[in-house]
Amino acid sequence: MISNEIISYNNSQSENDSVICDKIAFIIDKNLEEAESKIWHAHPVWFLEGNPIVGFSKQKKGIRLMFWSGRSFNEEQLNVEGEKFQDASVFYNNVNEINETDILRWLKKSAEIQWDYKNIVKRKGELIRLK
Repeated sequence: MISNEIISYNNSQSENDSVICDKIAFIIDKNLEEAESKIWHAHPVWFLEGNPIVGFSKQKKGIRLMFWSGRSFNEEQLNVEGEKFQDASVFYNNVNEINETDILRWLKKSAEIQWDYKNIVKRKGELIRLK
């Protein structure tokens, strides 16, 4: 069940962005049942065993759906890559742009392919692949 704090985050967006956020949150929550979700660094994030996996946020270019280990997924659509870590993202500006099949595939990969963000501070910024 989507947490109240994520529902509040979604409701605080414009009407168009709120619909996008609601759909993304529903897909993630329904398909990553073992994940813990919360507002982290001011936006919704889902964690597996304390490791951030997927989240979304409002940015100038639209709603950014980000997978922390997404660069390792080798997915053409996840083409907005972080400069420093293993994250990769896609942006949505309309709910009709969301392809649920793609997100389901990425969520499956997010559980199978993980970099250890949980211990990044202990390792002084070094990322190690978990799976």
